[in-house]
Amino acid sequence: MTQFAVIGAGKTGGKVVEVLDGQQVVGPFDEFNKPTADKLREADAAILFVPASAVDDLLEPLVESGIPAAWGTTGYKWPEDLDERLRNKGIKWLRASNFSLGMNIVRRCLKVIGQSSSVLTDPEFHIHEIHHVHKVDAPSGTALSWREWLGQDAEITSERKGDIKGIHQLDVKTETESIRMEHQAHDRKIFAQGAIWAAEQLLKPDIEPGFHDFATIFDYIMEQT
Repeated sequence: MTQFAVIGAGKTGGKVVEVLDGQQVVGPFDEFNKPTADKLREADAAILFVPASAVDDLLEPLVESGIPAAWGTTGYKWPEDLDERLRNKGIKWLRASNFSLGMNIVRRCLKVIGQSSSVLTDPEFHIHEIHHVHKVDAPSGTALSWREWLGQDAEITSERKGDIKGIHQLDVKTETESIRMEHQAHDRKIFAQGAIWAAEQLLKPDIEPGFHDFATIFDYIMEQT
């Protein structure tokens, strides 16, 4: 049975613990129960949902442990030499602004919309994201990713209200027609399930060491199926 070190005791980290079989959980770890390299080695892989402010204290123990890690942290400036360092040590990590597997289907659709919009006359692109009131970063990392995937100059607006898990919308408008795409998360469980799936992929021998984007791993696995 694969075991996962769960780091981060917030809403999404809690969902990871909830989804996993209890015997699969190492930790969970948080600011009151900090992971050490030795503790992390008890797991096959790590799953992290921590704020950017917590990353610096976690990098070294994780690198020292040598285990694969799936990071759900946004808003952090990763060290420029991190990919090279991981490759040299034979360690596999990945990061994602959004671990929803459905979001990766959306990503592929956004690329098609962005590339195909050249046939439209003066299209305008607008991305709107809505999250719970406790989300600190705005726009969300996912909204920024949407604009990147779209490959177009899109205005991004943000809204914070209630306990909304995440709504992202794209509107493409011309004088004669409109296109809308929306992804809505109904339960944070989708992020937990996606992170567990991602961490499991890192355990496969054909995934090379280094610091990967979740999208790269997702596309690779899809090509193998």
